[in-house]
Amino acid sequence: MAGSRSVVLAALVANGAIAVLKFFGFLLTGSAAMLSETYHSISDTGNQVFLLIGIRYSGRERDRRHPFGYGKAQFFYSFLVSVFLFGIAGWESLKHGYNEIAAGGHGSEAAQGSVDFLFIQYTPPAWLDPLWVNYTVLLAAFAFETWALWKARAEMQRQIDANDWSGYKEAFRKTSDVTTLTALTEDTIALTGIVIALVGLFLTQQTGNELFDQLSAVLIGIMLMGFALALAWENKRLLLGESLPRDEEQKLEDIIRANDDVADIIDFRTVYFGPGRLLVSADVAFGPDLDTDGIDRAITEIERELSEANESVRKVYIEPETDDQPS
Repeated sequence: MAGSRSVVLAALVANGAIAVLKFFGFLLTGSAAMLSETYHSISDTGNQVFLLIGIRYSGRERDRRHPFGYGKAQFFYSFLVSVFLFGIAGWESLKHGYNEIAAGGHGSEAAQGSVDFLFIQYTPPAWLDPLWVNYTVLLAAFAFETWALWKARAEMQRQIDANDWSGYKEAFRKTSDVTTLTALTEDTIALTGIVIALVGLFLTQQTGNELFDQLSAVLIGIMLMGFALALAWENKRLLLGESLPRDEEQKLEDIIRANDDVADIIDFRTVYFGPGRLLVSADVAFGPDLDTDGIDRAITEIERELSEANESVRKVYIEPETDDQPS
């Protein structure tokens, strides 16, 4: 939990700083495109606020209406972030780039020498080169995003090492820490988007053709929407109550079967009720010679071994049965 919060706070600081930089870039150049990017960064900053709300809300103590706590709040707020990432950042960037291409590069208000902001007609200073201001802002944004990405990657690497996952691909498929996953994904695509924007600006400067800059906006929009859909899918599986992957479940089943007092496992289920919070339920057939005290000792031993094998195991419910002839 602490790791996730530090990752989100780093992303919040980075995106907030980037939004301020882009806003000053707009004030200096009057660029409508830079104003659009300001809105984009403000949207990203708002997303981090949603993630922090999810972390705080999920830490509430369980009550009668929520007997397993509020852990799934992080899944819900991360899902909201994926929707906003798709609907605001991705769609608006794609639409802006498409409209500029359709207008033949003449639809930009900045090209007309002035821009409206909060009902004020603003004209940039004539001595400023908007292109180099944009370069400076984007390079500063790159530095902030690199720092935020480093924090997110460090936390995800810690989880990969703790769970003995093969890499980021397996972590993306198996992790229940959707808050860190969302921050990592958002920082990655933001950094990639800055690189695409820089390439578009450079090609436009070298060729004098604004189509490169407009195509970069379209590519960024498509990329944002694609990653947003992937994030939504990952959050959906946990919101609906997904179990552990089969190979991870098998390890827990093997622990139960290895107990000398266990004759068979009749039923076995797992489900996440929050990030890093796993519930294990099993109907276990014990040997016929085992009395009540013996069954109680066996269950206690199984619960301890399951918790030691997987740090995410927080609740274990074992329904004891006696079985003269195990199936």
